[in-house]
Amino acid sequence: MYPGTHAATTPDKPAAIMADTGETVTYAQLEERSVRIARVLHGLGLRRGDHLAVVAANDLRIFDVYWAAKRSGLYLTMVNSHLTPAEIAYIVEDCGARALVVDAALAVAPDLPPLVPQVEHLLSLGRAEGYRPLEELAARESPVPLADQPRGADMLYSSGTTGRPKGILPPLPEEQVDEPGDRQVASTQRVWGAGPEDVYLSPAPLYHAAPLRTCTAVQALGGTVVVMRRFDAEEALALIERYRVTYSQWVPTMFVRMLKLPEDVRARYDVSSLRLAVHAAAPCPPDVKRRMIEWWGPIVDEYYSSTELNGMTVVRCADWLRKPGTVGRAVLGVVRICADDGRELPVGEVGTVYFERDELPFRYHNAPEKTRAAQHPHHPTWTTTGDLGRLDEDGFLFLSDRRTFLIISGGVNIYPQEIENVLGEHPAVLDAAVIGVPDEEMGESVLAVVQTVPGRDPDESLAAELLDHVRSRLARFKTPRRIVFSRTLPRTPTGKLAKGELRDLYV
Repeated sequence: MYPGTHAATTPDKPAAIMADTGETVTYAQLEERSVRIARVLHGLGLRRGDHLAVVAANDLRIFDVYWAAKRSGLYLTMVNSHLTPAEIAYIVEDCGARALVVDAALAVAPDLPPLVPQVEHLLSLGRAEGYRPLEELAARESPVPLADQPRGADMLYSSGTTGRPKGILPPLPEEQVDEPGDRQVASTQRVWGAGPEDVYLSPAPLYHAAPLRTCTAVQALGGTVVVMRRFDAEEALALIERYRVTYSQWVPTMFVRMLKLPEDVRARYDVSSLRLAVHAAAPCPPDVKRRMIEWWGPIVDEYYSSTELNGMTVVRCADWLRKPGTVGRAVLGVVRICADDGRELPVGEVGTVYFERDELPFRYHNAPEKTRAAQHPHHPTWTTTGDLGRLDEDGFLFLSDRRTFLIISGGVNIYPQEIENVLGEHPAVLDAAVIGVPDEEMGESVLAVVQTVPGRDPDESLAAELLDHVRSRLARFKTPRRIVFSRTLPRTPTGKLAKGELRDLYV
């Protein structure tokens, strides 16, 4: 399925709504706009397997371009609009984009043309000097679909929290856009029960994999997507009530922000329409998740995956309450926990998390050495994104941390996430990050960087209180040697801690 299916049966149904303005795009409009843009791209010479890059803030026109690329057999690369011009240019050049679409309203728009001389076609949403206006070009094209509409795919980039972002190149589908076989759509329908009756709230940036893929899967299934320009805790609750949202996806920091709202504000909004609230992208502190379940009911499910989509686990609310901290059992691929030498480890032992697949699910674009590094040393279709974890006797996966975040102090492995979860349970803590810093005696020692809630002074007495709190919950060797306070912590828009920035500051 794809939007054209629903344009034929429910043409006036909203495919997407912009939360802050109420702007609505129907299925008939989405179908026609994407057809016209596909014809523009075809006229520019783009063909199956070519690459198209898009730089835009959250905007409904993104879906027009997405579905145009999807029905043209193109690889679509969404680029983080908050990056610097040089960072954007690196991704545009690395992905080999023949055409670049830029939101004219972005401050970076004027700076990009001289930085991407290899791009053949510079197109804009709106008018910008140095670009051809895509919407005006599309208005001259026919609304009749091209005879050949090979299905395209996204080629997104990793977040780059541990180095330069990597392009993730999946195999290109063989089907036409209107033929069955879209695995992402099928997975959204099978795992989450999504369908035409759903109203999906997307509070996150559309350049990130999960929001983009889920929004477009909901559209393929005939539902309605409500897009927030940017996340605001109270506005999100108001939108759930206003649009009778049934399905939503969050990152843990959003849960924290909503839980920090005054009780009378939280009680003001009716969220009873929600049937499913999914969270992912970063580990959720158990206390935060319990409080969300108490508030919203047993509808808070979780998944663990990656932009690479090399595998996926899911945990339903009831299973998580029985096994707090788990990210669930595999629904895509088979989980294998392996030692550094590739040996598969027994139940309960921590090692690198691999997903076994029948074929290699992705390659890193222009980086064969990084592709090889992600593969198991003896099983090339087992791949990892660098996370550490363990399986229990029932096959439930528990993550420890990323290998790059592991702290080794006195020869003992310390997993920062465990300490961050405990710190996050303290009522004075809004956000927390734990890193390892050099220590002459121990090799590394544990440093905690804490952001306090508004109104709580960060002082020595609070630091002592937090250390006592950690000691009461964890072994002494896991207790931070030092706590420092920061007005904010560097997180990506998808909720992941940018620990490289913290290390630069404190190491």
